[in-house]
Amino acid sequence: MKKQLKLAFTCLAFVSFIFLSACSKQADESKKITEVLLQGNTMGTTYHVKIVATKQQVADKNIHADIDDLLKKINQQMSTYISDSELSRFNKNPTTEPVKISEGLREVIAESIRLGKLSGGKLDITVGPLVNLWGFGPDLRPDKIPSAEVEAAARKRIGLDKLSLNGNMLRKAIPDLYVDLSTTAKGYGVDKVADLIEAQGFKNYLVEIGGEMRLKGFKHTGELWAVAIEKPVSQERSVQDIILPKDNAIATSGDYRNYFEVDGQRFSHIIDPDTGKPINHKLVSVTVIAPLSMTADGLSTTLMVMGEAKGLAFANQHDIAALFISKSEHGFVQESTVKFVPYFK
Repeated sequence: MKKQLKLAFTCLAFVSFIFLSACSKQADESKKITEVLLQGNTMGTTYHVKIVATKQQVADKNIHADIDDLLKKINQQMSTYISDSELSRFNKNPTTEPVKISEGLREVIAESIRLGKLSGGKLDITVGPLVNLWGFGPDLRPDKIPSAEVEAAARKRIGLDKLSLNGNMLRKAIPDLYVDLSTTAKGYGVDKVADLIEAQGFKNYLVEIGGEMRLKGFKHTGELWAVAIEKPVSQERSVQDIILPKDNAIATSGDYRNYFEVDGQRFSHIIDPDTGKPINHKLVSVTVIAPLSMTADGLSTTLMVMGEAKGLAFANQHDIAALFISKSEHGFVQESTVKFVPYFK
């Protein structure tokens, strides 16, 4: 009997040793500097955040929950897919009297208007009726080419000159003006998440929402964050180039994923406000590096609308770090502005 008790005690001691060793190992892991990954869904896409810290430090700050709350708030302000969002309510409002808007919405609209004026209207956040008409908005209409009459009617409802912002007061000149912030809102979300992380004392991180990014500092290995530029093909996912954006934001716009075809002709989701039609040129991808993701987001779309020649000239004129990938008979052709060159790996 004593021998059995001794054996049982020995087994119990061995199990306890394993349990305590596992707990000790978990405790050690929680105190190890690594890249803590936080991820979730937002704005009809996904987000990924990497913070260089210990798991315990990130858990103590409750950052994951704060990020979810922040992005939910931004989505409720700026989404055209949420019927009662602040922006949707403004779009539905029949009055042309000034309406007071939140500070977040004001920031995004102000930057969108600035970029729109800078580009001569190539970035136009009122182009939504045409985006919806071509089947790329929340209406999700059938994939068909709209008639000239329907297109002409939609074009009467667009124009940055019909939207004015004075402080936090936003006004539309016609009741059915429709504002769509899909070209800048994701980037703004990236910036606000990055600001939240920095406010908690973390100085090394990567924030990504639907492909738009902002980075700072270094990886846990001490290396700079490296970002892959995707090859602009729809059949596969492969790398075109590698860049080191350093303490900056990065955004890429392209026409190779979101499109439809009718009778062999491809129609991109990117609409040129001047023609009222999807873009039709050889430029297939633009990547922009800038201090703010909201700005990089808007500029990448702006340059895509302009096309390869005009876009490159505009980017050089305004000292924009931009990479252009165009299609040719012999494959893809890559060009960049002088300001982009230092970011190549």
